[in-house]
Amino acid sequence: MSVGGCTFCNNNSFNPFYCKPEKSITSQINDGIAFHSGRRKVARKYLAYFQSYSNTYASVAELEQKYTEALNHPLITGIVIGTRPDCIDEEKIELLASISRKNYVQIEYGVESCYDDTLTRINRAHTYAISENAILLTAQKGINTGAHLIFGLPGESREKMLAQAKIISKLPLTFVKLHQLQIIKNTAMAEEYQQYPERFSLFSLDSYIDFIVEFLENLHPDFVIERFTSEAPLHYIIAPRWNKVRHYQIMHMIENRMAQKNTKQGIFFKFNGIAVEGG
Repeated sequence: MSVGGCTFCNNNSFNPFYCKPEKSITSQINDGIAFHSGRRKVARKYLAYFQSYSNTYASVAELEQKYTEALNHPLITGIVIGTRPDCIDEEKIELLASISRKNYVQIEYGVESCYDDTLTRINRAHTYAISENAILLTAQKGINTGAHLIFGLPGESREKMLAQAKIISKLPLTFVKLHQLQIIKNTAMAEEYQQYPERFSLFSLDSYIDFIVEFLENLHPDFVIERFTSEAPLHYIIAPRWNKVRHYQIMHMIENRMAQKNTKQGIFFKFNGIAVEGG
């Protein structure tokens, strides 16, 4: 476990205003449903997303109480749990596996990078092997399993970042979330960026779209892509700002670029050394 947290992370930059630890889980769910009901077409059922911090970092008894409270809400049909790969063990996986027999359960791990030197540099305090083991342990229990990756971390070339598509494609993942690096205020990385900006090669919007298209071409074709970008409130972002373009707009840009190239996810992926035919 690390001390001081990841250098890139400020939980306040992505934690919804209605999610406050001093409020009960039921209250947070009610406030979240009320908020989203006013913005979109009203859904009939919801998933409770344990997002901020590491949501398996507690005793099994405490975790069971929290998950059960969420699942007891009449509009909740399942839980999504974000956590670190070094905050899971067989006992916690058994708990989640038992819950998954009656409810939808999804676990997403903050892998962030496949390279140990990068993980050390950003103070993750775990190795990629630990991420692999957590993903294998989870998937073996039939639980929907996902991974976060961040692109643009200092020290990683474009070639190294692209190579991660083939690395993670060997894992039994259900989905992935792909994020560009954002320099967020009040983080250790923001201090490093201000002092040594030459250490960073942040993506422009256009270069990121090109990168993602190439990454997808080499990624397992069965992986679901849940996100292509990170999005934080503008007042938290130091760089890059991308002219206030929203994530759904970027998704359309990626789709258009793929259509222009007549390409698709997994076109260069190989199953046991056999290439997938693209078209």
